[in-house]
Amino acid sequence: MAHNANLSPEEARKANVRKILTVTAILSIVTIFEFIIAFAFPASLLRTATFLILTIVKAFYIVAEFMHLRGEVKVLIYAIVLPMAFVVWLVVALLAEGSFITDYAR
Repeated sequence: MAHNANLSPEEARKANVRKILTVTAILSIVTIFEFIIAFAFPASLLRTATFLILTIVKAFYIVAEFMHLRGEVKVLIYAIVLPMAFVVWLVVALLAEGSFITDYAR
């Protein structure tokens, strides 16, 4: 890692292990919270929306950490995030319209 260039090999290894454990802990906490929401609460729009938002936040965190986008230029981040936001919007819109059409046909 570039920020570990001035550290001794042992210090750099400890810093890398600490970073890996931090990322693992954060992802585990969000995942546990997702499981609690998914299985402890009755099905509702609020539960589904909260679950989707947490899943998207976790996906962005994974991309930021494992694809090393945290330190990149903002334009590159927006070039990845904005198209994904439009795809999510498209899926939500198609699901809403699809359910409207099936409800209308009855």
